[in-house]
Order: sequence, then structure tokens, then C-alpha cells
Amino acid sequence: MTRSLTDLLGIEVPIVLGPFGGLSSVALTAAVSDGGGLGSFGLYGYDATRIRETVDLLRAATARPFALNLWLPTGDEVTPAEADIVPTRDALASLFRAAGVEPPEPPSRFLPPLEEQLDAVWDAAPAALSVVFGVPPVDVVDEAHRRGIRVIGTATSVAEAVALADGGVDAIVASGSEAAGHRVTFRARPEDSLVGTFALVPQVVDAVDVPVIAAGGVADRRGVAAALALGAQGVQVGTAFLRTRQSAASDGHREAISRARDTDTVLTRAMSGRLARGIPNRAIREIEALGAIAPFPAQNWLTGVFRAAAGGDPDLSSLWAGQAAALAVHDDAAAVLTELIAGLPR
Repeated sequence: MTRSLTDLLGIEVPIVLGPFGGLSSVALTAAVSDGGGLGSFGLYGYDATRIRETVDLLRAATARPFALNLWLPTGDEVTPAEADIVPTRDALASLFRAAGVEPPEPPSRFLPPLEEQLDAVWDAAPAALSVVFGVPPVDVVDEAHRRGIRVIGTATSVAEAVALADGGVDAIVASGSEAAGHRVTFRARPEDSLVGTFALVPQVVDAVDVPVIAAGGVADRRGVAAALALGAQGVQVGTAFLRTRQSAASDGHREAISRARDTDTVLTRAMSGRLARGIPNRAIREIEALGAIAPFPAQNWLTGVFRAAAGGDPDLSSLWAGQAAALAVHDDAAAVLTELIAGLPR
């Protein structure tokens, strides 16, 4: 490697904030960037106008580098015209009632097109564009590089990491199965790519020639030291930051993280239609018992209606959390950064 991760991204410490789809906040992104790491902001579901508004807020909050994160289409997404949401919607009636909202009618679209989102990202020119669920098209990588934007891919297996490296990305997040939120597998079923961080990182390091960022189970200085010992050049941290008051998580979500122990998370498709790791609650249990799971992103849109109306009720929210949630002990982003930095070599 000719460039370190910090040099590549223009940051001081090789600590990356996990990009939370729906739970990112300007305050947390800016706090991590201002602390010398790479703050990240997840743009799942954001249209161009909302992306531009968010970037304006980020620019006002920090002058340091940050990343914007996009979900790549995998080809299995359904449109409102293709998805008959009525049976699933009706099956979830009790959850809509609990949130105090009427069961919704189908929208005109579930998600904005990637091209619309990219136009806004190009205008924003962040330090990095990070992507999940695939290899970015060649023209996307070329355009990012033309604009001085680094591209970070995300892999859950060695095969995915090799595909990303061959596709020209500048760095790769090796996401172990311990990680919170969605399993971003794109070369196999996610159930067949549940490789732990300790096993995944060194194999990815051996297989690619770009910097590797370890994700999954990293929440304190010990996780950072272990990741670097495995050959990673940096770490991506989600749950430890999600617990802090700067995140967009609700008070109930933060409390659930604070109580979680090693076996208190599950992998489920209940909330979005795609496999994700979180803390089980009423919504997950009822949806799984009913088998009421529509294809992605229809399921995510349906549950999003009662989640938004529930006002942070932890029984009706997506309580994303990783297996190291018990190590997330700080409620301030600066304290989390201080702890993580302590694991870096002196």
C-alpha cells in the first residue's frame, strides 16, 4: 500500500463512524469528524433535495472531512406497482393501532433512484462516498475520483472484498457478523456470509491491496488494537456511537443498548425485509410470528410508517445494535472517540 487510510481520507485518526440509515445525525457526524475521525452520514431514502439540505447543515457544523453513504440497488427491490402490500399491511394492523396511525395506502415510490442521489452527492463533494450492498459501477467510481472523492466499499466476505478491489474502490470495510444493522451481503445469501470480524479481517487483508477497515464488535480500545493487529488500517464503529446523545437514536433505543448483553441481539428480516441485527421487541416478535414480511423495500416502508408515528417507543422501533453492545458505555461521542483512540499505537 502506498497510502495509509488517514492520508487517503485526510483524517487524523483511523476511526470511521458507522453510517446509520435513518439514525444518522449532523451532530454525531460532525463530532466524529471534529475529533479527527471520519464522520459518516447515511442517506438511505433521501431524495436530492434532502441530501443537499443535509450537506448544508454538515458543512455548517464541521469543516473537517466526512463521508456520505448510499445503498446500491441489488436488483431484487420491488416497486409499489410490483408489491401487493395490502396483505402485509392488514396483518400489521395491531402495530399501526399501537402507534396511533391509520394503515397507509401505497406510495408513488418507495425509494428515490440512485442517479438522483448521486447528482446531489457530486454537488456536495464529500471527502468520501461509502456504499453498501454491492460494487459501485465503473462510471460512478470514475466520477467520484474525477471530483476528488474517495470511494469506500463494504464487504461481508473475501469474495465481496476482491470484487470491490477489482472495481476500483479506495478502501474496504470488512463487516463482521457481529455488526449492528443490515447485513450488506451482495454475493450470496446473507445467512451464508455470517463471517465474524476476527476471521474476516485478516483474510480480506491478505486478499486485497487497498486499506481495510474493520467493522463489527469494535466498541473500545481493545477492539481497535485487535483490529490493527489483524492487519486492518482502521475501524468503523456503530453501536458505541449510536448510544451517545449526539445520535438520532431515541432515548428508548439508547436505553435498550445500555441493557443489552452478548446474546441479546437477533438477526431478522421483520423490520425491513432484509436481514439485520438488532434487539428484539414487540414489533419483531409479532411480525415474525405472523410471517408478515413483504419484500424489500416494501417492508421497510410499511414498518417505517408505524415507527415514525410511535415517537421513539422502543417496542415499535428498529433497535439496531451489535453483539458488543454491552461495551457501549459512554453517552458522549467525544468520550467514545477518546476510548477508541487509546487503542491506537503510540
